[in-house]
Amino acid sequence: MRIGVGISSTGPQSRPSVLLECARAIEGAGFADLWLQERIAIAPEDSQSGGGRCHDPLIDLAWLAGQTTRIGLGMSALILPYRPPLLTAKAVATIQELSGGRLRLGVGVGWMPSEFQALGVPRSERGRRTDESLRFLRDCFEDDVMEANGQKFMFLPRPERPPIYVGGGAGDHALRRTVQFADGWMPMFQFWKKRPDTVEPEELAPAAARLREMAEEAGRPPPEIIVGLAFDPDAPEAVPECMALLREAGVTGLVVGTAWQEADEFRRHLEFLRKHVLEAA
Repeated sequence: MRIGVGISSTGPQSRPSVLLECARAIEGAGFADLWLQERIAIAPEDSQSGGGRCHDPLIDLAWLAGQTTRIGLGMSALILPYRPPLLTAKAVATIQELSGGRLRLGVGVGWMPSEFQALGVPRSERGRRTDESLRFLRDCFEDDVMEANGQKFMFLPRPERPPIYVGGGAGDHALRRTVQFADGWMPMFQFWKKRPDTVEPEELAPAAARLREMAEEAGRPPPEIIVGLAFDPDAPEAVPECMALLREAGVTGLVVGTAWQEADEFRRHLEFLRKHVLEAA
């Protein structure tokens, strides 16, 4: 099972010195990937945890590509409706070339009304826009000559397309989108604390089985399943049970996150993950 660790492009954790120290610590500890999330426009009423501070995570990944050598650079998840498809494809190709092919692209439809409002994007169109962007993004990595808005253009450089993972719950929308456009499914999974936007433990295995059935029906290979979750560092005894459940569902990778403020606290969290999760994978 491939194990990655989430770091933050928001709040005080996104200060350059902290971001870089955490990225290098993940790489040095032997984890496979680091992952960043996307927040673009934090409303004042939503800014308690991070103070409203946020980076563009694609720019963070481009910067970290030059500061690291081995580790995968993950996006979990890029909200496709927020960005024009051509600019998204160009940024993705640029990071993929600069990093030597280390990008791993998780994508999502988004949910936060205030961000859609600030960006001037109708939230009601998020599903359609996501599908259009995914189709365009895949096409860009197939041919040097592309067309957008009736205009042909050269899509160069054209490195190898990074793997694409569709975020979302256990419903048919996310599973269908995964089979149609992506290499894998990337649900959020909350083993200890239930939340409405996560996949429940009892939902994971049936959804994974359904996804594999849908892929087989479409003549596609079995998609990867990369689960985002948080382990409780005060309950290491629960990790084996959780890992067994994930293996039974056919999960191929994890993105593990937690709450932390400073790099020293993050390093302690990383040591917990190395000892109890990485060695169990």
